[in-house]
Amino acid sequence: MASTAPNLLPYKYDGLTEAGLDEAGRGPLAGPVFAAAVILPADFFDPRLDDSKKMTRRDRDALREVIEREAVAWAVEEVSAEEIDSLNILWASVTGMQRAVEHLSVKPQMLLVDGNRFRPFGDYRYETIVHGDATYASIAAASVLAKTHRDEKMEALARQYPGYGWEHNYGYPTPEHIAAIKRLGMSPEHRRSFHPKELEPTLF
Repeated sequence: MASTAPNLLPYKYDGLTEAGLDEAGRGPLAGPVFAAAVILPADFFDPRLDDSKKMTRRDRDALREVIEREAVAWAVEEVSAEEIDSLNILWASVTGMQRAVEHLSVKPQMLLVDGNRFRPFGDYRYETIVHGDATYASIAAASVLAKTHRDEKMEALARQYPGYGWEHNYGYPTPEHIAAIKRLGMSPEHRRSFHPKELEPTLF
């Protein structure tokens, strides 16, 4: 089996239409979680493709254009902070991935899901794969789309809610972000269901 990149396999099951699924934004204090589903051609090749966390911003942005142009099908969905608080972050992430699958223009025969948790829906077959974004090209591609779309959204929200530093911390619990919450309070985009303990005396 040829490799798409030095450490990625192009598919798991030869002859099946596989969609890779991944999410971005499970750990932040603010903003939505994004999920993506991608079906790649079996012969897709780009040496830059990898787990999005290992890629540079420039390569992620460049690969997003390539993936969106050359994929057999792709979809990206966001799940709001309000939904995250209602569902919890795990099931919000799963819900986002399921929505992305349902919006693919081609129905996959197999879902390759990054991580170790998912749940059945419809008649889709699926497998969970720990470190799947560093194993299979379709999951890595989904990780790139989820990450780049979320970063773009957080940069837009940073303009709408200035002062939290979302344009560079992307909602993650950096010291700067925690200090800004103490100073400014929580925005409508902040998740209420989990937070650093240092915020509890003043906000909860």
